[in-house]
Amino acid sequence: MKFEIKRSFKENIYNLMRKIGYHFQGEEKEKEEFIFTRPPKGYPRFHIYLTVENKKLIFNLHLDQKRPIYKGATAHSGEYEGDLVEKEAERIKQFIK
Repeated sequence: MKFEIKRSFKENIYNLMRKIGYHFQGEEKEKEEFIFTRPPKGYPRFHIYLTVENKKLIFNLHLDQKRPIYKGATAHSGEYEGDLVEKEAERIKQFIK
């Protein structure tokens, strides 16, 4: 599920996401995305690819139900829609506002 939040932020993105309950997992420098998960380890977990553009945050949120089955594979049982994903997106929006 993709959604945006427009706002000027006084703190850095790492601290903001930590306050929301997410843990930094890395960056995709080519795409300029930050990767965060909640909880930091184990499954199921929420997974966010976050892009910062001007004064808006662009979230790409999904729920990983289980880890990839094959070593080196990126495919997983991810849910990009549904009640749990929508509730988590709303929780993030309310926290930031």
